[in-house]
Amino acid sequence: MNDLYQEQLDVMTPEQRMARRAARTKARRERQRRRRLQTLLRLSPIVAVLLILAVVLIVRGKAYHPAKAQPTVSPEPEVEVAEPVPPPPAYLTLDYAAAATPGDAITSTYALLVDASDGRVLIDRSSDVPINPASMTKVMTILTAADYIDNLSDTIVFTKEMSDYAYVDELSIAGFMPGERVTVADLLYGTILPSGADAAMGLAVYVAGSEEDFMVLVNEKMAQMGLSSQAHFTNCSGKYDADHRCTLGDLAIIMDTAMRNDLCRQVLSAHTYTTSLTSAHPERLLLSNWFLRRIEDKDSGAITVIGGKTGYVREAGSCAVSYGEDASGHGYICVTGDAQSAWLCIYDHAALYRDCAG
Repeated sequence: MNDLYQEQLDVMTPEQRMARRAARTKARRERQRRRRLQTLLRLSPIVAVLLILAVVLIVRGKAYHPAKAQPTVSPEPEVEVAEPVPPPPAYLTLDYAAAATPGDAITSTYALLVDASDGRVLIDRSSDVPINPASMTKVMTILTAADYIDNLSDTIVFTKEMSDYAYVDELSIAGFMPGERVTVADLLYGTILPSGADAAMGLAVYVAGSEEDFMVLVNEKMAQMGLSSQAHFTNCSGKYDADHRCTLGDLAIIMDTAMRNDLCRQVLSAHTYTTSLTSAHPERLLLSNWFLRRIEDKDSGAITVIGGKTGYVREAGSCAVSYGEDASGHGYICVTGDAQSAWLCIYDHAALYRDCAG
C-alpha cells in the first residue's frame, strides 16, 4: 500500500501534491466536526436536565427566602433654623425678707444697702418712698444712651440751647461751649463726673434728637427693668419736677444694671477724665468725680467704692448712689437720700459699707 502511494507521489507534480494535501486536511477537519456534533447530541439531554434543575432550585429559593422589602424612607422635613435671640437682661430683684434698719449714726432720711449678688436688702430705711432722684437721674441717662452708641469718637456740635439748658436753671455744667465739636465720650464723662446738665442734654439730643424723645426711650427702658410703678422721669438731668420720681429701690436696680454694662461701669468708675482737644478748649477740660475722690480715704471697712453718682435739689437734699466691692469682688449697692450736706451723705455711705456689708 505504501509502495503504491509512493509510486503515485513520484508521478505527481508539486501542484498536484499540494492539492492532495489540502483535500486530506479538509477531510480530517470534517471528520473532527462530525465527532464534536455527535458528542454534543449525546450530552444535550443531560445539559437540558441540569438547566431545568437549576431553574427549579432558583425559584424555590426565592419562595423560601422572599426579598426583603426596602423600608420607605420619608424625606426629612425641612426645619427652619431661627436666628438666635439673646436672652433678656437679668435685672436685679430686691428681697426685703432679712432687711434691718440703720442706726442713728446714719443721718440720711432714706437709706438702702443691697447685696448685688442676690438682691438681698441688708439695710432699709423708707426705700420704697418715691423721691426726686436729682442728679442720680444721670445714671439712667447714660444707661439708656449706651444702648444707642456705636462709636465713642463720634462727634456732635454743641449748641447754645444745650448750654442754656444748664445756665437757665442754674444746674451743674461740664463746661462745653456753643460751636464746640464734642465727642460722645466727652458727653458721657461730662454727664457723670462733674454732673453736667449741659452734657446730659447733648447726649439726649445726640441719641434721640431732643430731650422729649430721649425721655420716651428712658421711660420705656425703665419699664423693661421692672422698676416700681412710681418710677417716671421727665428730664435727662434730674432737675426738680414734681412728676420726676422713683424710689431708692429703683435706683439700686438702675445702678446695678449700669455697673454690669461695660461702658457705663467705665464712666461711673472714673475718678478723673480729660476731654478731647478742641479750639474752644486747647488745654482740654479736666473732669472729676468728687464723690469717688472724697470717699476713697474714708473708712468703708472691707469695701472699696468702685463707682458712684451724687445728686442735690433743695426738695430732696443731698443724695447718692454707689457701688462697692470687697476683696473677692463681691458687690454691694448703697443709696441714700435727704442728707443735710454732701459730706454727711458721703459719711453715711462709708458707714453703711463698713458696718453692714460683708
